[in-house]
Amino acid sequence: MLWPPYSEGITLLPVLNLRLGFNTGVTFGMFAESAAGAVWLLVGIKLAVVAWLLLWLRRAANRTEATAIGLIIGGALGNILDRLRIGAVTDFIDAHYGGWHWPTFNMADVAIVCGVTLLVLTSFRVPSPHAQPQ
Repeated sequence: MLWPPYSEGITLLPVLNLRLGFNTGVTFGMFAESAAGAVWLLVGIKLAVVAWLLLWLRRAANRTEATAIGLIIGGALGNILDRLRIGAVTDFIDAHYGGWHWPTFNMADVAIVCGVTLLVLTSFRVPSPHAQPQ
């Protein structure tokens, strides 16, 4: 659940506002009612994922993969810190167009999405037969 109820916020661009809210749920505010009381469970799951990503990072095949994993880890840790500090993730970026609003998000979410996108894009790259491991 996103709280407090949103105001219009501050308009930066015709398609972008700053609008403060707190997400007690998981992705896009899903399961907000049940997740609000499960802060420690959510933190524990996220810490387990971060630990797994750190192991993957140690074996990263190249700098691009390491950068992508680092972005995901950094974003996850940012959201974990918010959840530990206030019991919810602070969201403030409101992207919209023609009355349709994307769920409000934060810079940690941006880092996670960029990292995952980078991993997906690099997974399509065929390794060069002459490439040296980094």
